[in-house]
Amino acid sequence: MIRVLVAEDQSAVRAGLVLILRSAPDIEVVGEAADGEEAVARARELRPDLVLMDIQMPRLDGVGATRQVVAEGLADVLVLTTFDLDAYVFGALRAGAAGFLLKNTDAKDLLEAVRTVARGEGLIAPAVTRRLIAEFAAEPVRAESGTDPAVLDALTRREREVLSCLGQGLSNAEIAVRLDMAEATVKTHVSRLLAKLGLRSRVQAAVLAQELRV
Repeated sequence: MIRVLVAEDQSAVRAGLVLILRSAPDIEVVGEAADGEEAVARARELRPDLVLMDIQMPRLDGVGATRQVVAEGLADVLVLTTFDLDAYVFGALRAGAAGFLLKNTDAKDLLEAVRTVARGEGLIAPAVTRRLIAEFAAEPVRAESGTDPAVLDALTRREREVLSCLGQGLSNAEIAVRLDMAEATVKTHVSRLLAKLGLRSRVQAAVLAQELRV
């Protein structure tokens, strides 16, 4: 079972999300939160596998809540957003969110996104991810990391190739085809490069790849 905490300040929207999630036999909604501070507190209490996190909430927004949840290792975070809130999404990705979903996503895709993140496949909706990452990587004013390209020196040639693919929004299966290797090998390379770069998620690696033009 995938244990999910739903954090959304609009009660009607939250109820709809809970209803959809509970329709799946492999997903259990273990709790709900109406704001960011409650989301963090409930995550500490319940230790879910995943927090479905709205980006705009009172008291503490989704970016701040994501940062705390990820920093404390409480759960993976899947962010809910709309395109007019891209700046918030970028902040959430930097904070360690495992991925993001648009609020108009249908029920089937919502359930699959939760399963995808639970499997460790952080890049949700690759086409959307590419668009979002490329937009922010192209605007230096928003690229706040100031990451030294020398951090890539720790990577092997193959790991740099995998990182480049992540920056293009490719899934493990797509990377396996692109680089002619087994999908399990791709997963190993991803895990190793995340550890070497001190990153928490594939999405953070994708942002880094775009910023450093890997």
